[in-house]
Amino acid sequence: LLVSPSYKMSSVTNSDALVGRPIPVWDQNTPSQASDHAKANGNVVRTRFPPEPNGYLHIGHAKSMNMNFSLAFEKLGVAPENRETYFRYDDTNPEKESKEYIDSLLNDLTWLGWKPAKTTYSSESFEFLHDCAVKLIKKGLAYVCFLTKEEVEKQREVLKKRVAVIAKGGDPDKQCESVSTDIFPGKYRNTSVADNLRLFEDMRKGKFPEGHCTLRMKMDITSPNPNMHDSMAYRIKYTRHPHAGDGWCMYPSYDFTHCIIDSLEGIDYSICTLEFETRRESYYWLLWALDLYKPRVYEMSRLNIAHTVLSKRRLLKLVESKTVRGWDDPRMPTISGLRRRGYTKECLNTFCNDIGATRNMNLVEVNRLEQAARVCLADVARRAMAVVDPVKVTISNFSGESKTCTVPNFPQNPALGSHDVIFTPTFYIDSADVKPEADANFFGFAPTQLVGLKYADIKVRCDEVKVSGGKVVEVTCSVTDEDTKPKSYLTWVSAVHNIPCEVRKYDHLFTVPEPSDKWEEEVNASSEVVYSSALVDPSVASLCDAGLTDKWKSNNAFQFERIGYFVVDDDTTYVAETGKGKIVFNSIVSLKEDVAKTTKKDATASAAADAQRQRQAILKARLSISKSDFFKKVSDYAGMFSKYDEEGFPTHDAKGEEVKKSAAKKLKKELAKHEKALANAAKAKK
Repeated sequence: LLVSPSYKMSSVTNSDALVGRPIPVWDQNTPSQASDHAKANGNVVRTRFPPEPNGYLHIGHAKSMNMNFSLAFEKLGVAPENRETYFRYDDTNPEKESKEYIDSLLNDLTWLGWKPAKTTYSSESFEFLHDCAVKLIKKGLAYVCFLTKEEVEKQREVLKKRVAVIAKGGDPDKQCESVSTDIFPGKYRNTSVADNLRLFEDMRKGKFPEGHCTLRMKMDITSPNPNMHDSMAYRIKYTRHPHAGDGWCMYPSYDFTHCIIDSLEGIDYSICTLEFETRRESYYWLLWALDLYKPRVYEMSRLNIAHTVLSKRRLLKLVESKTVRGWDDPRMPTISGLRRRGYTKECLNTFCNDIGATRNMNLVEVNRLEQAARVCLADVARRAMAVVDPVKVTISNFSGESKTCTVPNFPQNPALGSHDVIFTPTFYIDSADVKPEADANFFGFAPTQLVGLKYADIKVRCDEVKVSGGKVVEVTCSVTDEDTKPKSYLTWVSAVHNIPCEVRKYDHLFTVPEPSDKWEEEVNASSEVVYSSALVDPSVASLCDAGLTDKWKSNNAFQFERIGYFVVDDDTTYVAETGKGKIVFNSIVSLKEDVAKTTKKDATASAAADAQRQRQAILKARLSISKSDFFKKVSDYAGMFSKYDEEGFPTHDAKGEEVKKSAAKKLKKELAKHEKALANAAKAKK
């Protein structure tokens, strides 16, 4: 008797909400397994969030946290008192993991407001995992393999060809080229249980050099799923583990560890992204082979956001190449970067709730995240006046030396108070608010133009705009009491009463919505623009003290009126008590688009759109190129190769040297993309 993993739980009112592709027999629990699990968990429904500490968490992880700590339970109809989520460090690869990453994961999770029922480490179960490996060996389902990396790759190529022949109803023994039995089925696949136990123990004792051998699971080499082709369970690494210490010189793989720890921790729903869907067979096969409880597995689409990358490998390269300031650079999609940019936990959680979790692959426009920020910041970001790129303005006929103006902290809620700013006859406006010549569609300072000064209750008419070197440097105007109402009321900062500051304005990190394999060439060189001579009104002084900044918390944010939302950066050194040091502000998001102005952001967006159109034109042109001519006629590969095989695939580079296997692998991926594009085009035409 077997029990399907979708059997109804008493605490779940909608058991069909998270159902994946069934794997007959392997995914089913025995009655005793189901009963034991039900007794252990009671009414609790348990999920888990298991990141690997090999980098900083990014916004895709924020979506996963939202799903595992909240949305999954909502979909399943689980009452709050019956919800439980474990936070697990999936720490099985010590070469890429560090204490810095371990700490950052917990800090980001805590900042987002999620409270795990328990925090666990896969490494704390290394002994149990080792025992599971021994159990597999004793059952004849695992073996120590001494094939080299190149031989394993060759074996996988052979298996791939044989499976393709089987899928067409053919006989691979007759239709596939013969290879050494050392490769297929494999020299070490039928090693005796006794020898495998001895060899595995030698691996643990450090008797073999790193990379000399691995423990592989004896799965199903006839399966159409390559994840069933004897996946690796253990490899030798003489690297100290950042959490477990020096006790081990061999470590379990992700595919071996993941499902076993899910079972060990009594997880009800193991939720991952769709790229792991093909691992359902290997996930359930291993638990079946070990006679362990099987959780339900559900895959959702991964988060893809326009104009950025979420691959940890690519993010690490951005950091190591110093393209960005670090993992917490405000342009990075990491949670630390978004926090430094000024996005609050409410912004990110609102965004994740908005996009939800489905199995549909799609590209989320960044403006959805920006709009979430505007909504969340509107009621918490105090108003202030600032000028990013200052232009001096002098009133020639101002009466008196100064004027005190009252500015509401939150215009929509007077109960939250106000602050005073001092207006003087010499003040600064932003360069975006002045033009050397009058324009019917421009309502800022321009010759003869009437302008209102916000909060000062003053109307002025522009008398002169001085230009030097093609740039506006000063404006002269005069107060007027005429009845005409100005078409705009501009913000300003006194030339006497102000605080100098640095403003960093940010744009998309990439010029195209979907960075390609040439992503490093698509980095936006103007993604950060620094204004070192900006000014802000003094009312913000006490809120910008360096002592208030904290890289693991949200720093104080402001709405600079008519400009956008800004946050105090961690680089701030300003001391409010003495007035010494520097304030640094990061732009978070603009206010609603002002269609009357053309800004640098508009120009960048236009350039990005042009780049995207150009790329689409290139891709369209490629559709006229056949598969056999792809590497000969596509401009990206011009002059790169000197010889090709009979199907047009490159065999030698421009220097006449044989194309390396790693390079050929990448080229095959590009060719596969082209074949898919040709097929889609043909289908659309038909």
